[in-house]
Amino acid sequence: MQTNLASWANGTDLGNEADAILRRCVHCGFCTATCPTYQVLGDELDSPRGRIYLIKQVLEGKEPTQSTQQHLDRCLTCRNCETTCPSGVEYGHLVDIGRKIVDERVTRSWADKTKRAVLRKAMLSPVFAPALRLGQAVRGLLPEALRRKVPERRDAGKLPQVAGHARQVLMLAGCVQPAMMPTIDAATIRVLDAIGIGARIAPGAGCCGAVSFHLDAQDEAVSQMRANIDAWWPLVQDGKVEAIVMNASGCGAMVKEYAHHLRHDPAYAQKAADIVALVKDVAEIVAPHAGLLRERLPAGTRAAFHPPCTLQHWQGLRPLSEQLLADLGFELQPFADKHLCCGSAGAYSVLNPDIALELRDRKLGAIAAAGPDVILSANIGCIGHLQSGTETPVRHWVEVVDEQLQKALPA
Repeated sequence: MQTNLASWANGTDLGNEADAILRRCVHCGFCTATCPTYQVLGDELDSPRGRIYLIKQVLEGKEPTQSTQQHLDRCLTCRNCETTCPSGVEYGHLVDIGRKIVDERVTRSWADKTKRAVLRKAMLSPVFAPALRLGQAVRGLLPEALRRKVPERRDAGKLPQVAGHARQVLMLAGCVQPAMMPTIDAATIRVLDAIGIGARIAPGAGCCGAVSFHLDAQDEAVSQMRANIDAWWPLVQDGKVEAIVMNASGCGAMVKEYAHHLRHDPAYAQKAADIVALVKDVAEIVAPHAGLLRERLPAGTRAAFHPPCTLQHWQGLRPLSEQLLADLGFELQPFADKHLCCGSAGAYSVLNPDIALELRDRKLGAIAAAGPDVILSANIGCIGHLQSGTETPVRHWVEVVDEQLQKALPA
């Protein structure tokens, strides 16, 4: 694709990056076949190819409008198009650039701006956990739309003493998972303990930055990235940990991009690259030990595995995760359109509920046809979103493995 960048973009870091990405696009349209929003809306401007043209026009000097902003907002950033693209177009990075530039030039409505700010601050606030507990206490009285967003409270259980393990890893506490689904972190610690690995959370580490990054606060997100690196760096530098383990694929996908987002920061560029080299999804850590765990697990659990977009399209870990679950004895049931987004996409399900719910119901319809006893996934957002539309249990796979291990312990 030929480009002619406007003078304000030409020669800048963002302009150069966008130009290189745009020039790889051959506007073949393969991406439209796997774009969830194009399938739902049928509008070329709500497809990757259409959004690429919109971003190109802005970079070449055309003034963006609220319509431009809306089409970019509707993108789920699932990156399915990148998996499909034969030319290797880094659409995810391009849409990040486009959103940043458009948001600097188009003023959002007061209502939209307020919703995004409140959502961002609420999820990152220290009062989020007590507010959620209050919501869980009165969950049965809440309106259906709000009840969908409040998961039932479950006991995280007792944690093992893991300091004595020779192998040690770090975990990311994150922002909402410890409050919404504490069982995921607890299960991760117990499963890793079962294979001889101690897991702990570094003081000072918090949100991965994804919430702020995708809610118009990219500078705030970069500050959160630096804070996490600062929290991890002393332990990483001393060689006390062998990996930084992620059990939320959304967080894992973001942290694996720290080197990209901090590449122009002389104080953090190399540190970020070193951190990224240590980041592993929990499936990557558990997979080599599947045989050890398999001896203690029952066979024949009928399950459907929904691979989050951040796992399969951002990180390319769907094959490893599915093989791991099969090796652990799960009978994985195939279903249609497994590559498509479920509609969760972080805050997307709150900001674009109609599209998100249609994608959720499509996904659940395909899964229901397979008749699983449990739906497994690897990201808190997908788990909560899918559970809001089905009575079939939706769990992180590590929770189910943990429960089965606990049942196998001698009484």
